[in-house]
Amino acid sequence: MDRRTLGFTLIEVMVAVVLIAILAAIAYPSYRDYIIRSSRSAAQSELVELSSVQEKIYLNSNGYTGDVASGYNGTSAGGLGKTGGTTADQKYVLSLALSGQSYTLTATPVAGSTQQADGTFSIASDGSRTCAAPTPKWCTNAVW
Repeated sequence: MDRRTLGFTLIEVMVAVVLIAILAAIAYPSYRDYIIRSSRSAAQSELVELSSVQEKIYLNSNGYTGDVASGYNGTSAGGLGKTGGTTADQKYVLSLALSGQSYTLTATPVAGSTQQADGTFSIASDGSRTCAAPTPKWCTNAVW
């Protein structure tokens, strides 16, 4: 009986392990970038959705709400209904600044999350979108 047909040699196993390690070293950074991009996109969508809610509130009560975390009741006395004041994946803190008859909704990355080096982005009542990223990979001309 030939010994070679009973299993793998140590060299064959080590070659397989090295190949898997090389593939993982290439794939992991790409996967991490994908996670960061998808979380950013989800947070931007939430800002657009909250801006739409603000406009509904303005139509109902001729004023904007100044509270992100309180329950939504359709008037400026209520809030936007984002319990905890964070995005759904809890990677961004949502804040709201009122100035007369205008507002700015801002998403700031949570410290310690994968998004922490991603920068902040905002949407204003006039529809303008701004961003401030430490690296301009995704934030071109301060607009998203």
